Amino acid sequence: MGFARTRLTGVTINSSLKTYSGYTLFTPIGGKQTLLIDMEGQIAHQWKMGHRPGLHAELLANGNLLYAGHLPEGPLASLTGAGGEMLEVDWNGKLVWKYEDPYLHHTFCRMESGNTMAVKWVKVPKEIAQKVKGGIPGSEREGIMWGDSFQEINLDGEIVWEWLSYEHLKPEVDTICPACSREEWTGANTCEVLPDGNILTSFMKTNTIAIIDRNTGAIKWRWGQGEVGHPHHPTKLSNGNILLLDNGRHCTGLSIGYSRLLEVNPKTDKMEWNYMGTPWCSFFSSIMGSCQPLPDPYDPFGPKGRALGNILVCDATTGRIFEITHDGEIIWEYVNPLYHETTDFGRTNMMSRAYRYGPEYEGLRGLRAVLIKFGRVTPEKSETAEGKKARVRSRLEDLGY
Repeated sequence: MGFARTRLTGVTINSSLKTYSGYTLFTPIGGKQTLLIDMEGQIAHQWKMGHRPGLHAELLANGNLLYAGHLPEGPLASLTGAGGEMLEVDWNGKLVWKYEDPYLHHTFCRMESGNTMAVKWVKVPKEIAQKVKGGIPGSEREGIMWGDSFQEINLDGEIVWEWLSYEHLKPEVDTICPACSREEWTGANTCEVLPDGNILTSFMKTNTIAIIDRNTGAIKWRWGQGEVGHPHHPTKLSNGNILLLDNGRHCTGLSIGYSRLLEVNPKTDKMEWNYMGTPWCSFFSSIMGSCQPLPDPYDPFGPKGRALGNILVCDATTGRIFEITHDGEIIWEYVNPLYHETTDFGRTNMMSRAYRYGPEYEGLRGLRAVLIKFGRVTPEKSETAEGKKARVRSRLEDLGY
């Protein structure tokens, strides 16, 4: 798997008996639309938005799209990941909910309550900023260092809970990467609200994955410094471990950067699984990217005693999405054929994240209704998770396994 693979576009690999079949959602960085494609790479649906993303969108269980938009006139619009608005639109693109704040950036999390957890830039008090170690000396933005705030926002646009990073981080411990500017202290790019209410996040500029105690605001667990380079998209697995994308940028001792997927046990701080490209330099998303653990209901040989099945990976900088097995085999690959002109990256096909939604996902009912209407699928022919599992078993038996 070399760099030349990204010269191909569309679906380049599709081992259908091994994949977690469904629909894949992604949002090109330079465009103003979010796309939903099928396993053959055909566009099943798209949402056209008013502004380009900052940086991604998700399909909610209610069938609506939650989209983080970039407001080009925002006070920090030139910072990577700058947003400014969150828009919820229905299947047909009609606006359902909107929230604006010029300091929003990177990401969000729709909570079970219907509230939304968002990431926002806030000024770090000077007396604290002066104590923060690391970064390029004198590179603050007009003398200001920006930190992160997590805000829970209800449907009326009210902030009902807030966490300020500078109140809980340690300047002598949470140090900035020496190759980065001091305009940002932390650079949060994830805010996953866990079932217990605590927050799993990734602080890119300090090379840290952390869990924040919802009740006290304290950092319950932090990991990554000296191990990873500018990580993204940590996710908690059913066994309690954390899956994350180690982008591998600015890692000391490396002549060429490369990215990895890691499964880390937060009880022991040990890496229990990892994936690298073959050759290792063929997978390098220097910025952005995601790794989504997929359900593993199709294992024809029964449970293997692990929480991690297939994984959907967004190799952001090459515009490539691929699915791997736990053993590292690439079983599905798609290269975004849509290029857009951008100020930051020139002409590019990059995207920030990608998500796979199985046929049983409630949020796909709008697509299902369209497919039935035009006779492309019937209720009887719609394949459930159990249906595919049975089909795979039958096929393997036919092959003599």
